[in-house]
Amino acid sequence: MEIKLDDLQGQAITRLLQDHLDDMHSHSPAESVHALDIEKLRASDITFWSAWINRSLAGCGALKALSPHEGEIKSMKTSPGFLRKGVASALLKNILSEAERRQYKTVYLETGSMDHFKPACELYERFGFEPCPPFGNYQEDPNSLFFSKSL
Repeated sequence: MEIKLDDLQGQAITRLLQDHLDDMHSHSPAESVHALDIEKLRASDITFWSAWINRSLAGCGALKALSPHEGEIKSMKTSPGFLRKGVASALLKNILSEAERRQYKTVYLETGSMDHFKPACELYERFGFEPCPPFGNYQEDPNSLFFSKSL
C-alpha cells in the first residue's frame, strides 16, 4: 500500500469523496453531516492523503489544523473493494504520525452515532480515541459522536 499526499485533482478521488458525501447523507440528516466537499478539503489548513494498492484508490483521510496544538481527522473513507483490508488503519497511523510530527497535543474527530458508523468507532477506539464533548464549532447532536486522543 502506498499512502501519498493528494492534490484532490484526480477522477478517482473526486468519485470517492462524492460517494463519501452521498453515504453520509444517506445515513444522517443533512444538518448532522459534517463531511467536507472537495473544495473545502483543498483549504490551506487541511492535509489530505490517499491510499493506493496496485494503482487502485483504496481510501483517503485528512488532517485539519484546529490550532497550533490540535488537529481534527476528516474524510476517512475506504473504497468499497478494500474494506477490512487494513486501509483505514494504515491511513489513521499515517495521520497520527503527522499529528505527532506537528507536535499536536490532541487529535479530535466527529462521526455518526448510527449503527452504520460502528466499525469506524471501533477502529478509533482501537487506536486509543475516547469519547469527548463536542469540540471546535460542533454542537451536541444525537446523530454525532465526538472522540479525542491525547498524543
